[in-house]
Amino acid sequence: MPDYKPPAKHYVPLGGILAFAGLILMAAIPDFQPYTAWASLILVAYGLISCYSRLQTYLEVQSAKPATEIRVKVQPEGPSFQEVLRAMPDPVMVVSGLEPDDIAGRWVVFANKAAMKLFRMEREGGLLVSYIRNPELLEAVDEALFGNVSRSTVFDETGGAQDRFWQAWTSPLPVEGTGKRLALMVMRDETDVRRIERMRADFLANASHELRTPLASLSGFIDTLRGHAKDDEGARDKFLSIMAAQADRMGRLINDLLSLSRIEMNEHVPPTGDADIPLAVKDVVDSLTILAQEKGVAISVVAPKPGLFPVVGDRDQILQVVQNLTDNALKYAPEGSVVEIEVLLDQALPQATAPVEGQASRLMLLRPDRQLNDVYTVVRVRDHGPGIRREFLPRLAERFYRVEGQKSGNKLGTGLGLAIVKHIISRHRGGLVVESVAAEVPAADGLKPDRVVPLTVDVKTWTAFSAYFPQKSVYGQVPVGPRALEGGLKSAG
Repeated sequence: MPDYKPPAKHYVPLGGILAFAGLILMAAIPDFQPYTAWASLILVAYGLISCYSRLQTYLEVQSAKPATEIRVKVQPEGPSFQEVLRAMPDPVMVVSGLEPDDIAGRWVVFANKAAMKLFRMEREGGLLVSYIRNPELLEAVDEALFGNVSRSTVFDETGGAQDRFWQAWTSPLPVEGTGKRLALMVMRDETDVRRIERMRADFLANASHELRTPLASLSGFIDTLRGHAKDDEGARDKFLSIMAAQADRMGRLINDLLSLSRIEMNEHVPPTGDADIPLAVKDVVDSLTILAQEKGVAISVVAPKPGLFPVVGDRDQILQVVQNLTDNALKYAPEGSVVEIEVLLDQALPQATAPVEGQASRLMLLRPDRQLNDVYTVVRVRDHGPGIRREFLPRLAERFYRVEGQKSGNKLGTGLGLAIVKHIISRHRGGLVVESVAAEVPAADGLKPDRVVPLTVDVKTWTAFSAYFPQKSVYGQVPVGPRALEGGLKSAG
C-alpha cells in the first residue's frame, strides 16, 4: 500500500490564504488598513494553528502504520535473518500484545514456514487464539509479553491419526519507543522422544509380567529334575516337554516385542514404496495351507488379480498385517468352516468403514487422518468362530491383551498381534475396524457385570477385521470374484 500524502490545502488551509490576501489588499489600498488589519492577523493566526494541527494528525497516522521490515544481512552477500528464520525446520512465531486484559489482542506478527504449516496459516498475521487453543501455551505467551518471563511448556496435539508432543519455549523480546510488547515462541517436536520413553516403560512393565510365568515354570521344573525326579524317566520326559513349550512361548514373546519396537520407532515416517495387497494375500494363503488343512478349515479369497493395483506402503509390513489377521482367524475358526478374505479397491471412506452386517457389534480401532475424498484398498478377514463380546472390543489392540476365556488351551499367542497390526496401519495412514457377533451377551440385571447368559436363539457367530490403506490413484471398477489360488484349500469333510 503506498504512503499517504495529503494535498497542499491540508498544509495551507483556506483561512490562511484569505489572511495573506488581506495583507496584500492593505498594502495596495491604504483606505482598507483600519478595517482589515485585525481581521488579517486573526486569520493568519488561525491558519498557522490549523496547519500545525493537520500536520500533527498526519504524523500520527504515519507513526501508527506498521514499520517496514528491516532486513539485516547475515553477511554482505548472504540472506537476511528473517529468511534464516523462515527456513528453520522448527516452528517459530513472534506474537504482539497491547493490554493484559485484552485476551483477543494477541496478534501473530511473524511466522516461519514450519509454523504456518503446523497451524494451517494461509498468511502471516491474525489472532493467536485462532491458531492455538492450548491454555498452557497461551498462558506462557502472556507471561512472556506482560511478565517478562521466559519458560518452557510441554503440550500435546491430539485428534489426528497419531498424537504428537511438542515443547515450546517462550521469551520476551525487547521493544523500544512503542507501547507494543513482543514475545518469541519456538517449538520442537518431541514425539519420538516421548514414544521411546513410553515404549521403554511399557516394555519393562509388560515384558516382566509376561515372562514371569514361563520363567517360574522353568525354574520349578529344573529344581524338580535336579531333585527327586532326576531318575524318573517318565517324569523327566513330561517336564522337558513342558519346559520346551514354555521356552517356545518366551521366544515368540521376544520376537513379537522386537517387531513391535521396530514398527513403533518408524511409525511417524510414512512409507514411500509400493505394495500389492492382492499379492500379499496370495503369499499368506500359500504359507498357511498346511496349517489350515491340519485344522480342517478352508480359505476363500475374493480379490482382483495380483500385480496390477499397488498402494503406497511397505510390502513387508502389509504382508505382516495380512499374516497376523489371517493367522488370528485360523486360531478361532471351527473345523469345517471357511475363513473369508476379501480385497476391495476404490473405496471411499464411508464405504471402507461401512458395516458388514447391521446387527454386529462394531468398533473403529483406528481412524485414518485423511480427507473424505481419498480412496482406499480394503482387506477384510472374516472367521466364523465364537465371536467377541461387545465389552471386549475396545481393548483388542492393547499390548498383551487376550479376550477372557481365550487365554489358554490350543489358542497360543502373545497378545501382541493386533497391536502390531494397528501400529503398521497407523504408519500407512490407514484405518482398522472390527465387527463381531458373539454367542453370549452380558447379563442385563446390572448386578454382576461379569456374568454372561447364552442367547435364546440360534445365532451364527463370526468376527471380521477390516484394514484399509490409501491408494495411489483410482483404478476404476475392477470385476472380482471367488478364485482358487494355486494349491488352494478345500473345505474339510
